[in-house]
Amino acid sequence: MNNSEDTQQAGRGTVYGLPSVRQATLITTAAGMEQFMAAARTESTIAFDTESNSLFAYYPRICLIQVSLPGADYLIDPLVADVDPLDEIFADPACQKIFHAAENDILGLKRDFGFTFTNIYDTMLAARILGWQHAGLAAILENLHGVTLDKKMQRTDWGRRPLDAQQLAYAQLDTYFLHDLKDRQEAELRERGRWQEALENFNRLSELEYQNKEFDPEGYWSVPGARDLSPQELAILRELYIFRDQQASREDRPPFKIFDNRAMTRVATTQPSTPAELDKKSALAPSVARRYGSGILSAVKRGKHAPPPVYRRTSNGNGRPDPKVTARFDALRKWRTERAQQRGVDPDVVLTNDQLMSIARQSPADLDELANTGAMGAWKLQEYGPDVLGVLARFE
Repeated sequence: MNNSEDTQQAGRGTVYGLPSVRQATLITTAAGMEQFMAAARTESTIAFDTESNSLFAYYPRICLIQVSLPGADYLIDPLVADVDPLDEIFADPACQKIFHAAENDILGLKRDFGFTFTNIYDTMLAARILGWQHAGLAAILENLHGVTLDKKMQRTDWGRRPLDAQQLAYAQLDTYFLHDLKDRQEAELRERGRWQEALENFNRLSELEYQNKEFDPEGYWSVPGARDLSPQELAILRELYIFRDQQASREDRPPFKIFDNRAMTRVATTQPSTPAELDKKSALAPSVARRYGSGILSAVKRGKHAPPPVYRRTSNGNGRPDPKVTARFDALRKWRTERAQQRGVDPDVVLTNDQLMSIARQSPADLDELANTGAMGAWKLQEYGPDVLGVLARFE
């Protein structure tokens, strides 16, 4: 591209151990998007990645979209450029979209822009199906190309502008090698008879739907140490948990940046009632105590007068898990572990816990019923179906 406003070089010379990196094009205007789309329409495979500000915002958004064509790299700034034209690429079944760990990228792109997806290839899923020892992109790049990524870039604020040269160089490398990686993996998948398994997993990615995650006031049960608290301390923890989320939402900051779980449980156990006690007893930083002290003390007071919380769990209706479902699930999980060890993969590559639980609850009696659970695609049904039914038959 010749438009200087739209072009910024991600790095010269040695970048993350590379002797040279080709110039990446930073796209910030409609003209830049038009030129990019003209180039992209000629390609049958395009690599994508995204960066978001989830560590810095209550309402995260995608702040950068990285794209690699076979011979060119682009960094699209969705905070200033209209990225709607990308839907044409994402929805095109003739164009394969390569991601690494695609799920979060796809869900974020659907959430922010409403894109439709087809024909996805996920290099992380492929690595796991192949039983590679390391499936993370940083480890793969180091093993295959001797590239060491700067891990601190993972925690940078991608929502701040301008992005510096180091951020742009890091972002570029997230897609720079994906075409080569995909070609290596596809050859191995086909050679080992795992290509259809991979396609089945990839196809599920296109079907992902973003679900708006509303705040769950009962989420405090998952705070480390919550189960060790007394009923009154739990009631206080619940009020603190709700107050923290309200503040985070109001300020558009992640809840952990209001105050962390350790400080929250400390307040719940010490139960301060005055600013002086809060300063003395809590693990809060002085600046946090000053800023939120009044709200924290009010939450403690509400918790002291609240009824003891009752833990709610998925059950058979009488407060206890269904023992038959639990027994089937445990047996399926044991079978899965053995099968995964035989294959040299992680257990959830065979079937996930959610898939096992769905099967355990429905307890299908034959392959047709097993298919109707929706837990297994055609390849897994053929590969694992008879074994799964054999496990379930023990409980008839």
